[in-house]
Amino acid sequence: MSTQRHDTRLDRFVDSYADRTNGMRASAVRALFAVANRPEIVSLAGGMPNIKDLALDVIADNMARLIRDHGAQIMQYGSGQGELRIREKILDVMALEGITAHPDDIVITAGSQQGLDLVTRVFCDPGDVILAESPSYVGALGTFLSYQTEVVHVASDDEGIDPAALRDTIVRLKSEGKRVKFLYTIPNFSNPSGLTQSQARRREVVDVCNAGDVMVVEDNPYGLLTLEGEPQPAMRATDPDVIYLGSFSKIFAPGFRVGWVLAPHGVREKLVLAQESATLCPPVFSQFAIADYLEHYDWRGQIVTYRHMYRGRRDAMLEELSERMPHGVSWTHPAGGFFVWLTLPDGLDAQAMLPRGVNARVAYVPGAAFYADGQGSNNIRLSFCFPPADRIREGVQRLASVIEGELEVQEIFGTRTTRPSRLHGPSVSPDLAS
Repeated sequence: MSTQRHDTRLDRFVDSYADRTNGMRASAVRALFAVANRPEIVSLAGGMPNIKDLALDVIADNMARLIRDHGAQIMQYGSGQGELRIREKILDVMALEGITAHPDDIVITAGSQQGLDLVTRVFCDPGDVILAESPSYVGALGTFLSYQTEVVHVASDDEGIDPAALRDTIVRLKSEGKRVKFLYTIPNFSNPSGLTQSQARRREVVDVCNAGDVMVVEDNPYGLLTLEGEPQPAMRATDPDVIYLGSFSKIFAPGFRVGWVLAPHGVREKLVLAQESATLCPPVFSQFAIADYLEHYDWRGQIVTYRHMYRGRRDAMLEELSERMPHGVSWTHPAGGFFVWLTLPDGLDAQAMLPRGVNARVAYVPGAAFYADGQGSNNIRLSFCFPPADRIREGVQRLASVIEGELEVQEIFGTRTTRPSRLHGPSVSPDLAS
């Protein structure tokens, strides 16, 4: 007696998905959460801010007051553009970076990540080109690819995007008949490299884009978290056509999921329509909570507190890297933000090395996650924002031991190669100049 065969699929809807789902990819950072959250692991992977220094008791009292006095309003639907009260307060935040604007040109979003999504949805068709720094933020790359765009990385050096390379890239792509929609850049303490564009470099980059009729999208979640000197003027401060993305996730708390987009009037109108189709309105309670925080709390003083705390953690990481890392390893020296960008000697693969890192109880993000074209195999992003200084030092020591072990394997099997490299101390990854 024969039995009839019935083929099965794990997902019966696989033939029904839109083509754009092929561009969706899992975040390399999110994929590490389950491992990195184990107590025995020192996680130098995630970019979670440390919010333990917030006055949580004061904030809790303010939240209770808000609900008691205004609950019927703040728990209701709101404007698709966002509430006027928080848009007005955002002007004070952006003023610290030299930006003057009008609250009508601000659209509130569920974090700056949604801002990226809305901007991409409004401007990009499948096949359009988005230019990005080399390397670039993994969350932005995921968004761009999900809209079936082509991401082209622009060569960078120790001041960020190389204007000559940017100009050549725009000319080449347009000669190939491609539509270049915008340049995406994080000029302050870039994620993942930690590098900061000088003011002269920013002007050059904007000028090149304007000459090539390419819009600039400036993502600036870390700008106020400078660890050396005062905040620099934003790109948007010198050019009103720059689309600016801001966020309260790093300067207040990420759980409220409030960011914003500052855009020219016509763009703002399209973003509001896109926001309404996506969410009807951004979270109203979160907006009022943050507006109340900005009105009644010394938020500028809180940012100074954050700076002192993160400076100590950054310094601990840089000191330990200088002390522990073997010959041939180099890294950036961030003047703010959350991240250090590490470059391994030739022949070492950060992704292949990750299981051995986890086995040694340290987690990091392999560099390939921050490229759309396969680069970054010998790079690592290290985060100093969340663990305390002693844990950072322990994590760097564990990572150094893993790298030393990999180099020993290369020596044993005769596969080790040498290349010019700046050794210990602050240095720029050779990948950033190629």
